[in-house]
Parts: sequence; structure tokens; C-alpha cells
Amino acid sequence: MKKVLCFDVDQTLNVAKTPITKEMADALIGCLDTYIVAPISGQKYDQFIVQLIEPLIAAGATDKQLSNVHMFVTQGTRYYRYDASKKDWELVYKYDLTDEQIKGMTDAMEKAAKELGYWEEDKLAEGDEIIENRISQVTFSALGQMAGTEVKYAWDPDHKKRNAIIEIAKKLTPEFEYEVGGTTSINATLPGTNKKFGMTHLMEELKVSMDEVLYFGDMTQPGGNDYPVVEMGFDTITVRDWVETANVLQGILFTN
Repeated sequence: MKKVLCFDVDQTLNVAKTPITKEMADALIGCLDTYIVAPISGQKYDQFIVQLIEPLIAAGATDKQLSNVHMFVTQGTRYYRYDASKKDWELVYKYDLTDEQIKGMTDAMEKAAKELGYWEEDKLAEGDEIIENRISQVTFSALGQMAGTEVKYAWDPDHKKRNAIIEIAKKLTPEFEYEVGGTTSINATLPGTNKKFGMTHLMEELKVSMDEVLYFGDMTQPGGNDYPVVEMGFDTITVRDWVETANVLQGILFTN
């Protein structure tokens, strides 16, 4: 019997970098009465709040329901749970990078992108950035965080640009791991701190076994940031987008 519904975020629960819809919020709230909902993503804490938590609250999620949300931030290298008494999120653990590691990842991805002609700083919105320090992960976003969705979708739909950047970055810094994520992103981490790391800690923190977790992701193919979950052996549902996820959740709610 499943106890935990675990989700990738961008594309799986929402249009990349945007808040979940009211329809998705309602579906998740319905699940929270029966299941633990555990999003795990390369995104940072602030993005989890804006894209997931605020829409859930706006849709009427109660403190009791929010207590069933467990956020595994930056691939699970940071874990937050809800403290109903304080009406706030508690940081349970963190595995942060050193300044030297952050610089090494940043320099490698910038050099690789510039060498390939994929460093498009002129396309950034004011105040945006291509490489973001997420404290326990460094993320390359080719067009920045603020770019429009359609532009992002069109930039690298077959992942060839990002895989080329990764190939060079790995040669420059073989001590780090790089993986494709989202629509224009590359996540740089320490070896072993991908979603396999996060899912291992998820089971430990939530005191559940692998067969009690159902995982949803849109990038479960080899090289995708959901693939480590597949490799581990979790029951996984591959979705095309958030609409498909919402449809599956409606089916789960209907059978309960």
C-alpha cells in the first residue's frame, strides 16, 4: 500500500517556474487527507514556497494538511517540514556546498557554455542570472529564471545543447556531477547527491519503505534528473506534463 506520493516539480506539477494551477492545488489537497505528499526537485526553498505552498494555502489547505507536505529541496540535500504550532517551515537537515565547490561548478559551466556559444547573457531579463547558487547545488539556466515558458521550451527540447555543456564541464571538473533538469537547466552537485541521495533520505526521514512510495516525474529517461529514482527501483509514473499528473491524481482520489 502506498503511503507517499512523491513528485518532481517543474513540468510534473506545473508549467516550469510558475505556480501550480488551482486544479493541481485541489488535487494535491485531496491527496493530503490520505497520503504524504513529498515534492523533490533541484529548485531552491523560495521556489517551492512560491510555486507549491502559496497556491496550496490559497486553495484552502489546512495546517493539518500542510503537515503532510514534506519538501525535499535541491534534490533532497535540504529537507523542510511544516511546524503547525509556528505556522512555518522547519529546516530538518542540510548538506551545503563550500565556496570553493560552488566556484568550481560555476566556472566549469560558464566556460563550457561560452566555448559552445550557448552563453546568452544578452537575453536575460534585468536582475536575472544564468548560473544560480542554490547553496547545496549550483544550477545553470540558459535563459535565466524569468524567461517566458515558450522561449524556454524551444531552446533545447532534445537536450543536445545541455548534454554538450555537461560533456565539457565534466572534463574540466570530473569531481562534480552534472545532469539535465527542467527546460533549460543543468544541475551541478557533489557525487551521490542527486535524487538517489534525496530519495534515500526521504525514506529515512518519513520512515517508509520503497514499496510504500509512488514517484511522478517527466524526465525518467537515462540522463534525466528523474532517472536515478527509476534506477533505484521505485514504482514510477512517467508523465508528459502537469495536466497528465492531475489526471492520474484524480484517478487515485476516485479509487479511495
